[in-house]
Amino acid sequence: MAKAKSIFRCSGCGHQVPKWIGRCPDCGEWGTISESAPAAVAARAGTTSVAPSSPAVRITTVRADAATATPTGIAEFDRVLGRGVVPGSVILLAGEPGVGKSTLLLETVKQWAAQGKTALYVTGEESAGQVRLRAERTDAVHENIFLAAETDLATVLGHVEQVSPTLMIVDSVQTMVATGTDGVTGGVTQIRAVTTALVSLAKTSEIAIILVGHVTKDGNVAGPRSLEHLVDVVLAFEGDRHSSLRMVRGIKNRFGPSDEVGCFEQRSDGIYEVSDPSGIFLHQHESEVAGSAALVAMDGRRAMVGQIQALLNDTQMTSPRRAVSGLDSSRVAMMLAVAEKHAGITASKKEVYASTVGGMKVTEPAADLAIFLALYSSHKDVPIPSSTVAIGELGLAGEVRRVSSISRRVAEAKRLGFQHAIIPAGSDEELPKGIRISRVNNLLEAYQAARGSSRSNVIQAPF
Repeated sequence: MAKAKSIFRCSGCGHQVPKWIGRCPDCGEWGTISESAPAAVAARAGTTSVAPSSPAVRITTVRADAATATPTGIAEFDRVLGRGVVPGSVILLAGEPGVGKSTLLLETVKQWAAQGKTALYVTGEESAGQVRLRAERTDAVHENIFLAAETDLATVLGHVEQVSPTLMIVDSVQTMVATGTDGVTGGVTQIRAVTTALVSLAKTSEIAIILVGHVTKDGNVAGPRSLEHLVDVVLAFEGDRHSSLRMVRGIKNRFGPSDEVGCFEQRSDGIYEVSDPSGIFLHQHESEVAGSAALVAMDGRRAMVGQIQALLNDTQMTSPRRAVSGLDSSRVAMMLAVAEKHAGITASKKEVYASTVGGMKVTEPAADLAIFLALYSSHKDVPIPSSTVAIGELGLAGEVRRVSSISRRVAEAKRLGFQHAIIPAGSDEELPKGIRISRVNNLLEAYQAARGSSRSNVIQAPF
């Protein structure tokens, strides 16, 4: 009988190689290749059946309220989760270091404990004293909150048996260690083993578990891709270090929509909900200025009104500077080319600056019309009325194309006091009353509508 060959496996990513090497060819880590026993050969014969412990039931007999969501007490967080936390669910919250993940979860367990429920906060990155100091600073101290500074998974399960919580926070899953499992702490093997055990705990004990996850330099969740498949909900916590605005964005959700966005504001004394973020992205001038245009962007299912500013300056440089902030630089360059071809803007001798207000990030094509109006307004030095909002995508031929959710965008603009909306012609959605609507076919009609020209196809909505 041939002798079974040993297997050399990377403890970081699980990649197998035929012989020992110093560096893993898959993840690039040094010194992680180790020899392990060969895996048992699976039997070729069919697997014998085993009597199930519980029989299968008809779907019509399953109670629909068996997985009812429980609100956390934070409306913006519940909005993203889908009305709240479902018992027995596992939620993965990932974000960059210092963005405010622990602060948000401390506020969550405080609101949970205020409802008379027990919460267990397990930290593997800080001591219990450090968590207590931050909880005092953010006013998140409650007697129904239990703290445990542990990294051993077995000990964490022991705390669960003693405390019997209905909500548990694990901060973070990369610091947990499953005894008896190969691999380094935070490696693929360890993360998979820890997550599998916690998912099994949640399903059998009906405890809702929120896992804090790290992200890579590319912004992806650190660890194996199977981590996102194991959990029920995956949330991304985003924020800019130069702005206090924080957003919780749904990536996967088995209990609700996966494209919801919750807005928060990070302050020195904690994190606060922002139920109306549109006001952050607008700046009111004492008088109308050139180079500014308002837009309505869709972030998930949420309509947010923002403002785009553009500046074109004459220069003697051979290669004029192009600077873009908060916008897709390739789309701004495209709008410059379209404006030069169809609107007579010559930017080859001008520096071009374009940015959003308040740190807003807009990448969708519906911002094209507002970008063009801001560029054209700066070039002509003629302001766009501050009560006008522009919505639409521009094609390379200068035509204005339809975009999705026109009715929701116009309704948000009307709610914030805008009196005039420029939208693409052919939009067949039922629009709200009480706001003047201009339907335009190309960019010149859009600029004429913004300046109040009578040649544009203007429809006055009745009040």
